[in-house]
Amino acid sequence: MSTSLAYLAAYDVHRAKVFGRCESKTGITQVMATEPYTSARRVFWIVDNGSSHRGNKAIGRLTKAFPNAVMIHTPVHASWTNQIEIFFSIVQRKVVRPNDFTDLTQVRDRLRVFEDRYNATAQPFQWKFTTADLDDLLARLDRHAPTDRQEESSVALAA
Repeated sequence: MSTSLAYLAAYDVHRAKVFGRCESKTGITQVMATEPYTSARRVFWIVDNGSSHRGNKAIGRLTKAFPNAVMIHTPVHASWTNQIEIFFSIVQRKVVRPNDFTDLTQVRDRLRVFEDRYNATAQPFQWKFTTADLDDLLARLDRHAPTDRQEESSVALAA
């Protein structure tokens, strides 16, 4: 039996469904070796800044192995923008802690049960903040920024 276990998961944001599986190693190669990804013109891999896919070396390895693959990193300190990262943070807090497993079969079973429960209850996130809302917010911030800075300067001088 393997001494490690990788939980590979994808997230369908439109349906709030997780598609996961446990493997003895990670799996970009497993995905890229199957259709439609093998023959696709481009396949975008959105990844966090974890050590296994950080920096130009990781981009180079991926491009060399799969010329049609494009690696895109999420912003540093912005995992809240990536819904699968949110799911993984829930898994970390509610499934694999405490780490009191006697073997990897228990880990695999607990992950599977949690994924099934999550898929039965999760609802898609409905974004209510539109690009128009963002434009309005930025305009309001721009209108207030000089005044705020003047007040901060006055406070600093008075101190």
